[in-house]
Amino acid sequence: MAPPAAQPVLAPDPQRTPALRLTPLLPEAHARRFARVPTHAVGVHPEHREYPRASLRLPLRLCSIRGVPEDFPVTLVTRDISSTGCYFLCPKELAVGTPIELEIMLVSRPLGRGNVVIASMAHVQRIEPAAVPGWFGIAASFDDVQFDRDDRVPSRFLNH
Repeated sequence: MAPPAAQPVLAPDPQRTPALRLTPLLPEAHARRFARVPTHAVGVHPEHREYPRASLRLPLRLCSIRGVPEDFPVTLVTRDISSTGCYFLCPKELAVGTPIELEIMLVSRPLGRGNVVIASMAHVQRIEPAAVPGWFGIAASFDDVQFDRDDRVPSRFLNH
């Protein structure tokens, strides 16, 4: 038997070889945020804030601006929230320092039983143009925070 013929070794074509690209999961331009909220885990190294933010998309209603109630409050969405404030997109341009009234839905239950809402007076800390024309990113700082719940104690547990 004759030995098998040697196969020629092909060098990879540098034009056809895809470059291995590694991209971080979070762009470095963004501050490090919590993807989910175990808020007890606040020791995130690059975050230098006293109150770290949680990246949560929660329903938010802008109820009043400068003490004037909105005729038709629109439901907006938070981008992130902390114990001292939140960031949301808004179709209105608000000046820095403007007092606003917000309602943020923390827990939403079917049929409205057990909803938990943050009702807060706040003021605008920062405003920036959003990617969508005519919308603005609003950073608001809470002045006071009240938690409203709509669940009631069943009548069988009340003293008659």
